[in-house]
Amino acid sequence: MTKTVVIFHSGYGHTQRVAQFVADGADAQLVTIDADGNITDAEWTALDEADAIIMGSPTYMGMASWQFKKFADASSKRWFTGAWKDKVAGGFTCSASPSGDKLSTIQYFITLSMQQGMIWVGQPAMNDGTINRIGSNSGVMAQVGPTSPAEDIPQGDLDTAKAYGARVAHVAAKLRG
Repeated sequence: MTKTVVIFHSGYGHTQRVAQFVADGADAQLVTIDADGNITDAEWTALDEADAIIMGSPTYMGMASWQFKKFADASSKRWFTGAWKDKVAGGFTCSASPSGDKLSTIQYFITLSMQQGMIWVGQPAMNDGTINRIGSNSGVMAQVGPTSPAEDIPQGDLDTAKAYGARVAHVAAKLRG
């Protein structure tokens, strides 16, 4: 059996809600990056032992949150040892605007994954108006208005997140053999 970990930062609960759906789809452990950009030693160990790591952050000002970036910078210790080489990777983000420059955040996750020697999994679902309504093939993009609570994230975005989590876990299982 493969092990998937969803690591994310959420400033206001929106990204946390998406993370939960990704984790449900992947049957994954959730790891929350705290408000200071930290995770515990046990959570680092969980990431090191995972077959797949799915990353998430809100998109703030066209990029992942500084808390996620702090975590990513700290992952350089794994780069030095090749600890995450050949792990499967994926990512998701949420912003208030329909575009919100979410692609910059997803591309950041892809770059981080490539630097770590990981294998990125895209999001293949076609935009049918509900599933993948934003039309991202690079990862999951969710959107809800700037004053809306996390409960208002469209169900299609959450269903996309769950399906994507399942896809990443499935790819990890296939590669593990």
